[in-house]
This record gives sequence, C-alpha cells and structure tokens, in this order.
Amino acid sequence: IVEREAEGGGKLGELDSYEIEGGETKSEVLQNLSEFQFSCVLFNAVLENACSEQGARMSSMDSSSRNAGDMLDRLTLTYNRTRQASITTELIEIISGASALQG
Repeated sequence: IVEREAEGGGKLGELDSYEIEGGETKSEVLQNLSEFQFSCVLFNAVLENACSEQGARMSSMDSSSRNAGDMLDRLTLTYNRTRQASITTELIEIISGASALQG
C-alpha cells in the first residue's frame, strides 16, 4: 500500500488516499479487513471465555481448599477432645481403684 495525494486538491477518504498494490480492489481490501476484524473479535471472545472459566475454577478450588482445611482443624480438635476425655476417664478409674485398695 502506497500513500498518494489527492489530484486537483480534492478531499479524499481514508482509503482513497492510498494506492493499493497487489491487484486487490478497495472493496476486496475492505472485505478482508472486516473479516479479519470479525475473526479478532471472535477470538477475543473465546479467549475471554476461557480466562473467565479458568478464574472461576481457581476461585472454586481455593474455596474448597480453605473449607477442607477448616474441616481438618475441626476434626483434629474433636479427636483431641475425645482422646483427652478417654485418658481422663482411665485416670479416674485407676485413681478410684487405688483409693479403694487403700481404704
């Protein structure tokens, strides 16, 4: 594409101010450019969809990981309380048995 000046000082449109090399007409160039622009817009939409899906998956996995960590903390606390209650019960039985033998 080579830029050319208006003959006779008349106004030229954006595309009219260029001379097209390669045998394509202006309408073919416009058709190709519009198809290319449509392809770019469509590709951008597909990429945006993929990115938003990936973001949603990452957010979901982060939430699931946090929930699993909280559940593990609660289960550990329950296990430790149950174990402590069991040990306390055994100690009470041992002390009760020892005081029964003494007394």
